[in-house]
Amino acid sequence: MIKLIINADDFGYSRAVNYGILDAHKLGILTSATLMTNMPGAEHAAKLAKENPSLGVGVHLVLTCGKPLLKDHKTIVNEKGDFKKVNFYKDDFQVDLEEVYKEWKAQIERFLSLGLVPTHLDSHHHINSFGNLYEVFLKLAKEYNLPVRNNIKKQVYDISKDFKCTNFFAGELNKEMVNIIYIEKNFKAYESVEIMCHPGYLDNFLLNSSSFTHLRLVELEMLIDKKVNEDIKSSENIKLVSYREL
Repeated sequence: MIKLIINADDFGYSRAVNYGILDAHKLGILTSATLMTNMPGAEHAAKLAKENPSLGVGVHLVLTCGKPLLKDHKTIVNEKGDFKKVNFYKDDFQVDLEEVYKEWKAQIERFLSLGLVPTHLDSHHHINSFGNLYEVFLKLAKEYNLPVRNNIKKQVYDISKDFKCTNFFAGELNKEMVNIIYIEKNFKAYESVEIMCHPGYLDNFLLNSSSFTHLRLVELEMLIDKKVNEDIKSSENIKLVSYREL
């Protein structure tokens, strides 16, 4: 039996994204989401999460989108006070890890202040796996005793030895990934698998601030597809779960 987590990143990005994630859960096979506490839709996402407790919700730690929660950062923001873009982290980079720790801790604490209990930790743009930022990420996971996304290369750090995570992480949603034959054939060696996705509807804020727009609608359609739902939910080899059930 494969425990399958289908997690939507970017919960809290905007109201339209939030509603898309909620529909993917209520009408489809989405089981989990991770919330960006620094974005405009964070409080709305928290309200929806409380109204729909069957959706597992974790923290989507942010370092490359929007503004930080804390002021006076020096190495992780640009001249406008916004987070530096992900391209900054793709080459050799230097940031103050203590700044990252304080900011990410503030994001977790804001999540808690919204009245939610986190199921796990991951990060926007997989920034937790860049350079030595994984050290801060895992320090916080240990501090809050939380499972983590399995997106750090084993040669860098084998997180499965010290942290609860899925056996396999699929970092991209496509039609193949939600095909029952593909899942049962390619994931049968794993006890647990996470598939990452980004379903959502569109609003002006998203269209003006993100490069990932209309594909969110495509992903939403895949997740609520009638045949996909019938196949996966009736399979004797797959159990849809959130990080709570790992």
